[in-house]
Amino acid sequence: MTGRSWERSSFGQGSEAHSGAIYCRGMKRRLVSIPAVMIVAIVLLLGAPVWLVIGAVVDLVRGRPRLPVVRLLAFALLWSWLETVGVVASALLWILGRSADHHRHYALQRWWARNLLRALRVTCGLRITVENPEALHPGPVVMFARHASLADSLVSAYVVTTVADMKPRYVLKKELLADPCLDVVGQRLPNHFLDRGATDSTPELQALSTLTSTMDERTVGIIFPEGTRANPAKRAKAIARISEVDPERVGRVSSMRHLLPPRPAGAAAMLRGHSTCDVVVAWHVGFEGLDTFGGILAALSDPIPPIRFVLRRIPRSDVPSSYGDFTAWLDGEWMRMDDEVDTALLARRDERR
Repeated sequence: MTGRSWERSSFGQGSEAHSGAIYCRGMKRRLVSIPAVMIVAIVLLLGAPVWLVIGAVVDLVRGRPRLPVVRLLAFALLWSWLETVGVVASALLWILGRSADHHRHYALQRWWARNLLRALRVTCGLRITVENPEALHPGPVVMFARHASLADSLVSAYVVTTVADMKPRYVLKKELLADPCLDVVGQRLPNHFLDRGATDSTPELQALSTLTSTMDERTVGIIFPEGTRANPAKRAKAIARISEVDPERVGRVSSMRHLLPPRPAGAAAMLRGHSTCDVVVAWHVGFEGLDTFGGILAALSDPIPPIRFVLRRIPRSDVPSSYGDFTAWLDGEWMRMDDEVDTALLARRDERR
């Protein structure tokens, strides 16, 4: 084999994960985000008679009989109250001395994800079909998932916690800490909020290895190897960057149509943390174009076909153990996923004709 063995890699030497400065920034963030969400919840509830009429008028004037603005505002109302209830519940757990009780916090996470998806179904008509959820059983497994929209982490949480009844350990960007429930509950559970702007990746990669090191038969480690939501501009930029440093690799990934080339370091670090866990790859279709506000409004103007979420399990013995070979393997899996997404999207277009 070529490249560095995960077991011998120098990635991920330990460092202090939390400091007094980080704690203070977290408290300042929550002092803003939590009251803001509660204010939004109250304003949307009390102002419902007003925004319902104004939103409907705007939609109808613009020729949108399915009322996408009204639907989005209705979802915002339900989201803000679900966030408020989640924060209040987490505060009660803290008062009762249960802030370290993972079982209760996983139950709260499951409730939050399930009801947010119900809110999306009621307000926006969003439905989800899950194919092969048994691929997640038994754990421990690490899931490498496609990243196409703001809802990816929510949908994957629903699949893992509700459909598969497993416990997720997420790798998410730290910007998502602006969401109060993710901030409070997410940091009480074993997740890692990645600092994508860190000048030294070593502590971040070590944290990912540590995250998976104690996974058991009911645990799923989850990472989105693309690192950001895919779109044509980001795809071109990613391929140009790879071409500057690895011409051989760019030949493997330059023909992608829907996904972004995966970033292998974080995925490799998670597998390095657990020497025997299998891999599950996950892709979905139905979120295309929903990464902007305009795209969401356009999508809601027509009935939304069910989101199709597909999982496939790969035995650990089929995953190369050297970094170079792993990168090539991951590129191959992502190219296969890109082809599967393309086929599924073509089938959707044919169905809608």
